[in-house]
Amino acid sequence: MSATATLPETDAPTGDDTAATAAASSPAPIKVRRMSFRPDDNIGRRHFADGDLVMSHVVSVLSGLFPEGEDYFVRSVRHFRDRIDDPVLKKQVAGFIGQEAIHGREHRDLNDHLSRMGYLSNVVDRFTKFSLGVDERLAPPHYRLAVTAALEHYTATLAEVLLGDDAARAELDDDEIKAILLWHAVEESEHKAVAFDVFQAVSGDPKLRARAMNMITVGFLATSIAFTFASLAKDRAAWNPVRLGRSLARLRHSPWLTREVRHRIRDYNRPDFHPSDHDATELLEVWRERLFGDDGALVDRLAG
Repeated sequence: MSATATLPETDAPTGDDTAATAAASSPAPIKVRRMSFRPDDNIGRRHFADGDLVMSHVVSVLSGLFPEGEDYFVRSVRHFRDRIDDPVLKKQVAGFIGQEAIHGREHRDLNDHLSRMGYLSNVVDRFTKFSLGVDERLAPPHYRLAVTAALEHYTATLAEVLLGDDAARAELDDDEIKAILLWHAVEESEHKAVAFDVFQAVSGDPKLRARAMNMITVGFLATSIAFTFASLAKDRAAWNPVRLGRSLARLRHSPWLTREVRHRIRDYNRPDFHPSDHDATELLEVWRERLFGDDGALVDRLAG
């Protein structure tokens, strides 16, 4: 049975912007799920994003960014762990570290498979390791933590689009890749406030927070776009101008690039912003049950 064969795809809450002061004051415990996916056995056709050229390459590039990026997040947050007095936040940090470590492991396996399919995922991984290594040698710890909080806002935004938008999930018609990304999305949403709360506890400088977000936006978009075009250039299917043109035109209607998504990314720079302003409590309840309930679609991927 495929990983998402029994997964219902309708009537999911959208996760739109609503106040979440209760969620902020009483954050839910972060559960570390040890997963075991099987990309080598289960990933089918090469262009796994509903046959779409550009989106398949975009996903492969993002997957390439994840392992080293998430290791960087862990180191950035762990650096300040001894300065956290709040026992609840300490537990949240432990859950964050555990979840991110497993994300990195599973995406490395996925990246190895995607690379064998002809994508540049492992090239992106090596580039990310180098560039973040330079950053860690040159940038002070508070800035690296601000970068982590900013990138966590990006990943949480994309995660909640995937969980809340039927059209976004429809773009991923490979069951194994969809399963990996849905699991990852749930956990990114679960821990989306942790790095931000650590930053607020040890710094709280709104100018540093905004400066890091602005720099990351430029760097993240430039890196993603450059590697996507490099990956496409390596794919002979992209040499068909009609097919490539249709794929690029499809981006105009992508659920990942809507005005609402762009507004949510920019919202991060509000001085009074908090990740829980975008309440995903109901969305997470639905997807935890769908994926990890008694009859959940991913119960068979839990490794213990």
